[in-house]
Amino acid sequence: MTLCDSILAAADPLLVEGLSRFFKTGPGQYGEGDKFLGIKVPTTRSIVKACWKTTGFEELERCIGNEYHELRLAALLTLVEIFSHAKTESLRRRCIEFYLSHTDRINNWDLVDLSCYPLLGVWLLDKDRSLLYELARSGKTIWEQRIGIVSTMTFIRHGQLTDTFAIADILLHHPHDLIHKAVGWLLREAGKRDKKALEAYLLPRYRQMPRTLLRYAIEKFPEPERQRYLKGKVTLLQPCFVTPGHDG
Repeated sequence: MTLCDSILAAADPLLVEGLSRFFKTGPGQYGEGDKFLGIKVPTTRSIVKACWKTTGFEELERCIGNEYHELRLAALLTLVEIFSHAKTESLRRRCIEFYLSHTDRINNWDLVDLSCYPLLGVWLLDKDRSLLYELARSGKTIWEQRIGIVSTMTFIRHGQLTDTFAIADILLHHPHDLIHKAVGWLLREAGKRDKKALEAYLLPRYRQMPRTLLRYAIEKFPEPERQRYLKGKVTLLQPCFVTPGHDG
């Protein structure tokens, strides 16, 4: 069976209501109108593992354009597999071009978080990264803006923290809590690599940060230290972190 057919065959109507509620598909919610087949992510991943080698871009187009969330996720996870196993630069580039031309279909946080850094993050490791800054500054949707920050996860894993801090600055006062959570999460990940760098970033900023963002960023700090941040009692005892310039 094709990728799309395999996903459709795994549908479980008993799971639809719970998934719809979890991904906030009600009126006025961030996932309003999205539809679910009732398939958990591990099942989707198993299907992708079995199908990706025989799935072409025409089939990916069919899946990514579908109204069902799980089909779009399957397309993105398959794209990650094709990209990560690609033997040629041209195929890798085609994967990235496909991804960027379908950001309107990457329209929930899980679709962003499971695809952007294994694709864009890896692709941009040795390239100009201005695209991520553009997405963060002027993305058409909060999902494109989330792609801008979450893609830096790959850089963090390679010990490169500058872009995470710089893009966090762009999104620091964003109005949506899904961006607050993403920025806080990536700052926390940066802090796992270099706690002093995170502290230097936080010190001149933390009192103005959205509360959710700050809580995510300091989640791994020792409890007494967390409480000092939350109560606004951390003092600036060292030169403040200056976001490095970006020449992209």
